[in-house]
Amino acid sequence: MKKQLIVIGITFACTAAVSADTIKATVNGMVCSFCATGIEKTFKAQPEIKAVNVDLNHKLVTVTTKEGQTLDDKKLTQLLKNSGYSVASIQHAK
Repeated sequence: MKKQLIVIGITFACTAAVSADTIKATVNGMVCSFCATGIEKTFKAQPEIKAVNVDLNHKLVTVTTKEGQTLDDKKLTQLLKNSGYSVASIQHAK
């Protein structure tokens, strides 16, 4: 019984570690470093976010979630909309 619980625990831990997502959103309206800083602050304030990177040249916001956490498209879109930007596309990767 102990061995089964250990195996289940290890399996769960590995699954959580693998479940971190990288989300790339193409965003319209970003033109300057002030825009990038504002977006970075907005996403870093979210509890499920591990890292955020803003690429102004490609109009791309890349967000990495913490292990075992997710960020749905609706929330991502709303955060960017509240910051004054519109989302052109969203891509998810593991």
